[in-house]
Amino acid sequence: MEDPIGKAIYDYHHFKQADEIIIHTNYTEDERIDPKYFFRDEEEMPALEKTAMDLCVGNVLDVGAGAGSHSLILQNRGINVTALEASPLATSVIKERNVRQVICSDIYEFSGQSYDTIVILMNGTGIGGTLEGLKILLLHLKSLLTPTGSILIDSSDIKYLFEEEDGSIWVELSNDNYFGEMEYTVIYKDHKSSFNWLFVDFEILKSIAKLLGLKCKLVEKGPHHDYLAQLEMVN
Repeated sequence: MEDPIGKAIYDYHHFKQADEIIIHTNYTEDERIDPKYFFRDEEEMPALEKTAMDLCVGNVLDVGAGAGSHSLILQNRGINVTALEASPLATSVIKERNVRQVICSDIYEFSGQSYDTIVILMNGTGIGGTLEGLKILLLHLKSLLTPTGSILIDSSDIKYLFEEEDGSIWVELSNDNYFGEMEYTVIYKDHKSSFNWLFVDFEILKSIAKLLGLKCKLVEKGPHHDYLAQLEMVN
């Protein structure tokens, strides 16, 4: 399986430099990410991620842990955190960075344990891929929660990409999909992977959560149409 992000994380960790990760989407021009971004310390993280760290309590599951930076912050605070990462290469880096509890698994194949906090950041809703996929993701995350647990997840409302000068929203009539359902192709050197990636506005996230028996609270807004939400069981 191609693993461009995992390979970039692995190279940066071992060689302290790596080529940029290139991202093609069906909406935007090519974006580039320096793999160093996955190795940020707490001071370098945006406010939303810092807030999420402050809200983590009890036994914590860090989903899509990347290079393990969030897990390291929580571990250094004395919190019992497990880093969950699907990429074997990235998982090896997390272990080498001395995160004590690391599991290499796709989130959908992981079960059997319960957590007080599940944190899923860097556009956590993206893993769902589509609105229907987001329902499946949240339902699975709900199954991993303790009765009083919470999910901390972030996303962005990207409708600004479709706004005309008069404030109206441009919509491609030939496309019936929600505008936040994007097609991603990620390239690192000769490694390439394509997948769906979801950006969802808060009101739709809240309505989906309600359907699944979760209450959804807007915790904080960021400066780039992004936000952090907290989902909990409905009593």
